[in-house]
Amino acid sequence: MEAVWGILPKTIAMAVQQLPSWRDGIEEIRIRVSRPLEVIANGTARLLPYEVTKEDGVQLLNKLSRYSIYAVEEELKRGFMTIEGGHRVGLAGKVITEGGKVKAIRDVASFNIRIAKEQVGIADPLIPYVYDGRWCHTMIIGSPQTGKTTLLRDVARLISSGTERIPAQKVAIVDERSEIAGCVKGIPQFSFGPRLDVLDACPKAEGMMMMIRSMSPDVIIVDEIGREEDSEAVLEAANAGVSVWTTVHGRSIKDVQQRPTLGSVMEQKVFERFIELTNIPHPGAIRRILDASGTVLYEQRTVVSR
Repeated sequence: MEAVWGILPKTIAMAVQQLPSWRDGIEEIRIRVSRPLEVIANGTARLLPYEVTKEDGVQLLNKLSRYSIYAVEEELKRGFMTIEGGHRVGLAGKVITEGGKVKAIRDVASFNIRIAKEQVGIADPLIPYVYDGRWCHTMIIGSPQTGKTTLLRDVARLISSGTERIPAQKVAIVDERSEIAGCVKGIPQFSFGPRLDVLDACPKAEGMMMMIRSMSPDVIIVDEIGREEDSEAVLEAANAGVSVWTTVHGRSIKDVQQRPTLGSVMEQKVFERFIELTNIPHPGAIRRILDASGTVLYEQRTVVSR
């Protein structure tokens, strides 16, 4: 959290740091000019008795940009920045367009600081279900804030590091939103093991093909596929003999099956495993693991034999 305290205006940092012990479970700090400061911790949103000022917003943007807005124009165009530690700051305000595309965001009035979490070892229990001589093509399904990216991050570590029985393999992360690896100047901010390469801030579809051609990975990891070109890239990667791991927004596999843009990968049964996440009793809890035919291999509180 040191990087977060470093960018926050002192007034906001003090307001958050005065919270009781649950501040250790902070997931988001939402800063909206002229509105109360909001903190989401342990799945619960709390409005604090502090109203964010315009000066707070100016100070925060200055710290994020290191006092040079022109140096972060690309980040402003994308609507988020990634800071040291892998934490992501979402931005909202007046959008400037050019030719029907977003050129920049001006008059930023809303900031959402998403606290990146690293939970080493949470992917280990998945091994019996997703490794069978090789890593299965796997889709992680979950609603926002159910821990999809945190789990995917540890999967990358596990595959890149290997275990006593499973050899380490080459992992390629295509990190379109700089969220999985949280790269700062191209350097990942988390523990990933030795055999990992990251293509940061690159569109998923194009990046997957670039990685296959240039880095010869055994496994490709991408976050939140959803466009038709993403599906096509997944098919290309799978046909090239590369295992694919990805996340998708949804509550269950049924939600994913109803998304037209994912129709091709679902119809061709590219993915061999589906992991449904829930935030009950805590974010990152596995609700079910299913195979390509829909057979339940694991269910929360109940293990179904393979």
